[in-house]
Amino acid sequence: MDIALNSEERELLLELLEERHREMLREISRSRHREFKQVLRRNEFVLENVIIRLRSLQPGDPMARVA
Repeated sequence: MDIALNSEERELLLELLEERHREMLREISRSRHREFKQVLRRNEFVLENVIIRLRSLQPGDPMARVA
């Protein structure tokens, strides 16, 4: 799936995802249930990769495409 984002949309999405990532890290550190913690870690890994991909887009691109 591809999605086209202008720079304003990209920045907002990145900001929201980074905030959720910070919350997820706190949630992982507070979790006491091993199975739940494993699920959170898998989700955190996926989220971190999405953030990395968004950061790698060129901010000057008028409509950056996320594949």
